[in-house]
Amino acid sequence: MAKRNALGRGLGALIDDANTVNAVTSVDEVSIEQIEANPWQPRTTFDEEALAELAKSIREVGIIQPLTLRKIDENRFQIIAGERRFRASKLAGLKKVPAYIRESDDAGMLEMALVENIQREDLDAIEVALSYQRLIEECQITQELLSERVGKKRSTISNYLRLLKLPAVIQKAIRERELSMGHARAIINVNDPDTQTMLFKQILKYDFSVRKVEEIVRKLNEEEPEKAEKKEEKPLPFPREYEELKKHLSNHFSASVDLKINNKGKGRIVIPFSSAIDLERIIGVLDKLNR
Repeated sequence: MAKRNALGRGLGALIDDANTVNAVTSVDEVSIEQIEANPWQPRTTFDEEALAELAKSIREVGIIQPLTLRKIDENRFQIIAGERRFRASKLAGLKKVPAYIRESDDAGMLEMALVENIQREDLDAIEVALSYQRLIEECQITQELLSERVGKKRSTISNYLRLLKLPAVIQKAIRERELSMGHARAIINVNDPDTQTMLFKQILKYDFSVRKVEEIVRKLNEEEPEKAEKKEEKPLPFPREYEELKKHLSNHFSASVDLKINNKGKGRIVIPFSSAIDLERIIGVLDKLNR
């Protein structure tokens, strides 16, 4: 058996643990013409300049890490991991590439492709979040199991997934690296999408630091309970004597008097009037009370 490429504990162990995949038998030389792209490829964009640099490196020193392929026909293979290396190899003019050949079902292929993708250091935070989401939704993996598979804390995975709840304009800025993960994590803690967008625009305009944004968010969240408390000051059900008082006042002023009281015991009495003449009548009744 050929010596396997050193992937480190992370990715190497994760691929070995995949239940749907058989063990690697050897590293083979596979014709580029026999290889097709992965339809489940999580990465949606490839930097042309970076590909050109990798192609130059491949021309000079070859492919250090073999691709991982699955056999789909007698002489046809599909990429599980290494599409960037595959594209760069074509640019470099290679006719064959070294590859591990595996057999897996589509679910196993998607899982391996996503896990391999997450290990890359050049992914933006939204790409990582989307990969986590697909592993959970399409591969039926829980956050707890995902945490074990990718070697990340569950809270870290949750923070990435929360990014996908941000407004599209903010997600786009993260993908284009106009907004850092630190800024995004601070914005996430604001519940209102309009406020999130407003804060995002302020960050771009004034170049706020992450610490400054965290301070703003903290102040905004301190105001929220006060607003919520005011909203919760709803009228309480009246004790029977209050209902009697309400009826008595309504009869006395010949108007539909409204009596309200909140959960702190505060309240108000509202005496409606239909016209200026009706108001004068009510004032007359009040004058009689003061005599």
